[in-house]
Amino acid sequence: MNKIRIGILVGGRSGEHEVSLMSSKSVLSVLDPNKYEITEIGITHEGQWWSGENTWQKFQDGTLDGLSRVLLVPEPGQTILYKHQDKKIEALSELDVIFPVLHGTFGEDGTLQGFLEMADIAYVGAGVLGSSVGMDKALFKDVMRANDIPVVDWVIASRQHAEKDLQNLIGEAEGLGPYPFFIKPANLGSSVGITKCKNRSDLMEGILEACRFDRRILIERGVENAREIEISVLGNEFPRASIPGEIRPADEFYSYNAKYYDDRSELIIPAPLPQETITKMQEIAIRTYKAIDCAGMARVDFLVDGKTNQIFMNEVNTIPGFTKISMYPKLWEASGLKYGDLVDELINLAFERKAERDRSERKFSKE
Repeated sequence: MNKIRIGILVGGRSGEHEVSLMSSKSVLSVLDPNKYEITEIGITHEGQWWSGENTWQKFQDGTLDGLSRVLLVPEPGQTILYKHQDKKIEALSELDVIFPVLHGTFGEDGTLQGFLEMADIAYVGAGVLGSSVGMDKALFKDVMRANDIPVVDWVIASRQHAEKDLQNLIGEAEGLGPYPFFIKPANLGSSVGITKCKNRSDLMEGILEACRFDRRILIERGVENAREIEISVLGNEFPRASIPGEIRPADEFYSYNAKYYDDRSELIIPAPLPQETITKMQEIAIRTYKAIDCAGMARVDFLVDGKTNQIFMNEVNTIPGFTKISMYPKLWEASGLKYGDLVDELINLAFERKAERDRSERKFSKE
């Protein structure tokens, strides 16, 4: 049987570059070399594509020694990775499918997905629409409200708005209700640039911090004694939801440090919730997934008010953390799907989605 020729994209032009390296290491470790012909492709912080022997390890070590600059041509029928050097281009390897193990901008926000659509190659995960809506926290909230899915109240602002009229923006934020507030870059994940603000001084600092990472920022009302519940979703047209898990972070919220460095954070699987609540959250998770036209996978994150037990949709991660101890694969493991089988299924879903795209006619005739 011919091996599936798969390109694994790691790194990326994003503040979540290092998180991608953590996730991709785990994915690479479970790909069966008897089933897959694997090409590792590293993307630098500057957006350059490199490939060669031990690409992941060299990116981890911070060196490009022995690697070659590569490119993929965005033209149907040309799913070949090319090496380019000294103004010469030569074919390096042909690819059947791309697995973008990338997080954040230029990997999870629809830009890369649009490029891969133009190249007409199968790829793992959500398409352009699902990726872009899932990434933009403000637009995502608008879509949730349009679908009667409860979200926390928010204010959206541009970087220029914050720079030119900071006092007015602070007034808008304080109009949401009492402190605390959370400030986030609108298009980033892994809690990069997020600040919990307990007073006006925190709010000013948090706005400036979020503006470092995006041209649009989001200010949200805090949820009292919030419980953080996550559900993994898998599939294309007919997705299914995992059992829920609960995050009990080491910090005041699930910060970057609490996610990746502080081993005191707890992942409780299954989350201690009544079955009625679990069923309701699974149903909301699937509704959310379908509402943004997601595909392949997503981790759906909820906030539950610790006082009223009210459920709020927080966000969707269309390329969630993928280390073996990340919540997305751990929830599926607890639901009966092992990590290696999960990766295989995601690759199969990529081919299924590509076959569905290919059914659409690209020419129109009146006859």
